[in-house]
Amino acid sequence: MGIWVVRAPLPLGVGALNCNNKSLHLHLQQRRKRFNIITCNTSISASTSVLEVNEIRKRCKKWQWKGQYSINYLVSSNPNSLSNSSLLLVHGFGASIPHWRRNIAVLEKNYTVYAIDLLGFGASDKPAGFSYTMEAWAQLILDFLAEVVQKPTVLIGNSVGSLACVIAASESNQNLVQGLVLLNCAGGMNNKAIVDDWRIKLLLPLLWFFDFLLRQRVIASAIFERVKQRDTLRNALLSIYGNKEFVDDVLVEIIREPANDEGALDAFVSIVTGPPGPNPVQLMTSISLPVLVLWGDNDPFTPLDGPVGKYFSSLPSQQSNVKLFVLEGVGHCPHDDRPDLVHEKLLPWLANFPASPGT
Repeated sequence: MGIWVVRAPLPLGVGALNCNNKSLHLHLQQRRKRFNIITCNTSISASTSVLEVNEIRKRCKKWQWKGQYSINYLVSSNPNSLSNSSLLLVHGFGASIPHWRRNIAVLEKNYTVYAIDLLGFGASDKPAGFSYTMEAWAQLILDFLAEVVQKPTVLIGNSVGSLACVIAASESNQNLVQGLVLLNCAGGMNNKAIVDDWRIKLLLPLLWFFDFLLRQRVIASAIFERVKQRDTLRNALLSIYGNKEFVDDVLVEIIREPANDEGALDAFVSIVTGPPGPNPVQLMTSISLPVLVLWGDNDPFTPLDGPVGKYFSSLPSQQSNVKLFVLEGVGHCPHDDRPDLVHEKLLPWLANFPASPGT
């Protein structure tokens, strides 16, 4: 999701810029002619089911990855469902399984729903000295599919979780991935990902200096302590959510609590200062699976007028397997920001999938 360091010296998230500018307005006017754009009403659907965080935690299980890392995951399904299809929900940076609390109850009515805490986040291990990379998270996803799910699965990711899903799909040779749903896909693990944007080029010296500061333990600890403060997190969330009503105390604590775990600081520093990882622009051309792209147009991290947003906006005209819907007035985390709009497009798309083998 990319919200831990929004109020730090630099925001984490590719193209963290103000979207409400003239160029984006003109860009969106052009896109309305080519894509389905969902208009947000002022009222939020009351029919959206929300699971309590404690209920989610009670349902969670543990899986040993590579025999040494404890990975927290959830599996939930409706025994009366006629579908045997599986979904895997992959959160963004700083988030965890409860960030899907507005989606799980809706999806589990018809599907077996898995959700995972990536290594370094949520209730999963945060090992000391681990070098976090996008490739490692993608391998974690593939191993989870092979060892736990054990059947073709649709991957649904947000932000860096989306990118991890794209990498996993591009590397899967065992037919483990059945389809992709990308919610405001990130361009990389951190701000150094997209260097062909003049705004990022302009900021690169400052980003490198920030990396230098974070490698100083005392400075990094002070920055991280500031980032973890409730007011800091709340302000960061308000800046990336279109629907401010959903930025509540529960959401703040979902982000804050895991950040107090041992190893959370090391994960934070490793991710922010590490390599950005593969670029989705280079990977999507090799993916022939069905892909649904849902993009909040009020996203300051991966704006539609940025390199990644522009690329994904152009994909449906280049690849017939890709379908795009722009969600008007929605921020960086559409599944939690406006779950009703996401479900409106996601459920019919999922319904078109054939049953998994063995049904």
